[in-house]
Amino acid sequence: MKPILLVDFGSTNTKVTAVDVENYEVLGTAAAYTTVETDINNGFREAVSNLEKITGHIEYEERYACSSAAGGLKMISIGLVPELTAQASREASLGAGAKVWKTYSFNLTKGDMREIEEYHPDIILLTGGTDGGNSECILYNAQMLSSLSYDCPIVIAGNRCAAEECQEILGERTTFLCENVMPKLGELNIEPTQKQIREIFLKRIVQGKGLSEAADLVSGIIMPTPSAMLTAMELLSDGWEELRGIGELVGVDLGGATTDIYSIAEGSPANMGTVMKGIQEPYAKRSVEGDIGMRYSVHGILEAVGDRRLSKIAGINRQKVNELVDYLSNHTDYIPDNEEMEKMDYALACAAVETAVSRHAGSLEQVYTPCGLTYLQSGKDLRRVKYVVVTGGALIHAKHTEEIAKFALYDESTPGSLRPENAEILVDRKYILAAMGLLSQHYPAAALEIMKKEIAYYGHKK
Repeated sequence: MKPILLVDFGSTNTKVTAVDVENYEVLGTAAAYTTVETDINNGFREAVSNLEKITGHIEYEERYACSSAAGGLKMISIGLVPELTAQASREASLGAGAKVWKTYSFNLTKGDMREIEEYHPDIILLTGGTDGGNSECILYNAQMLSSLSYDCPIVIAGNRCAAEECQEILGERTTFLCENVMPKLGELNIEPTQKQIREIFLKRIVQGKGLSEAADLVSGIIMPTPSAMLTAMELLSDGWEELRGIGELVGVDLGGATTDIYSIAEGSPANMGTVMKGIQEPYAKRSVEGDIGMRYSVHGILEAVGDRRLSKIAGINRQKVNELVDYLSNHTDYIPDNEEMEKMDYALACAAVETAVSRHAGSLEQVYTPCGLTYLQSGKDLRRVKYVVVTGGALIHAKHTEEIAKFALYDESTPGSLRPENAEILVDRKYILAAMGLLSQHYPAAALEIMKKEIAYYGHKK
């Protein structure tokens, strides 16, 4: 046996997972409240103590950790055109595991700068222009950012002809030069920028969030938790070397404050008569719905679907729906303890999944041209995806997880939404996806086989 301890310092809970990488087994999982306000090590030690009640005392050969504590990576991204470089900038940030507060397009205004100062991001991603294209916008925005009142790391990943001049304008500030996120029109190049953002997280953000002492208890904080999640999804989908994955998938992580959606799929048009609109989105994509969550963002669900829709799903009158949503918003630690609240929670979860996956998936619209009817596709066509993998406490601990997850699927009432049509629902019951993303950095084969056993039952019995 070769035991490894995997730790996820979350914003609410610190989760620990013990695995045996020689026998591809999960030895146990446990959690405790993340004590980020005092000493984060206290929550970590309590989680390990809870784990030992299940596994007994284990001398771990290695320990690895990821983190989204204290809100994770707070970022803003800046680009030129909303549908092009600004979108590319956002994709790069989200794929790196950041929480993108806002994406700015065109020239920054004085009002934009006041917003940025108030938000106080951990990292700024500055992009704009294809290589050899527009340089005025990115240079202007660099000049505006030079007036920031504090030294925020700025990643410059725009027009290569203007990048070094941007660095000169920003002077003594902490800057990092990367390849252009969109070197040619419609062509994404986000991996170098994602790598740089993760490195900044490791070197600077971990210390700033008070996680450096916790890092001493493990072999280091390897990556942001959302990045670990995306890595796990990609490994489960694609496989590793000769070990096969399960194929294209969509991942849903429903939380109290946000809902993260992942897709590992090409998403190219299914029909010859369909034309792509905008940029080709990345094969491994992450999106974050900051207004969709089961407690802190519960009003966002109500605003997105309306009380009539929630009333229909829950079987509760509309006035009562509004009252219950207000209650949940003011009691974020509440766990349903009666039938009415269970119905309300069920309806909210269904609506949250439906809304978040709809926003993540692409869309199809009919356009009449002189040559006849044409279809325009924006985003990714996920209709052929084989699996929907669900995780997050709000889904894992729900009574009707599979029923809720089916709201991620294609609905004939909204034919323009390109969600999965006939996907199988898989549930991360033991909450191990982030841990497996971590493990895959050192033991990819073990991480893949454990996920196939615990989540996909691929070649195993349930």
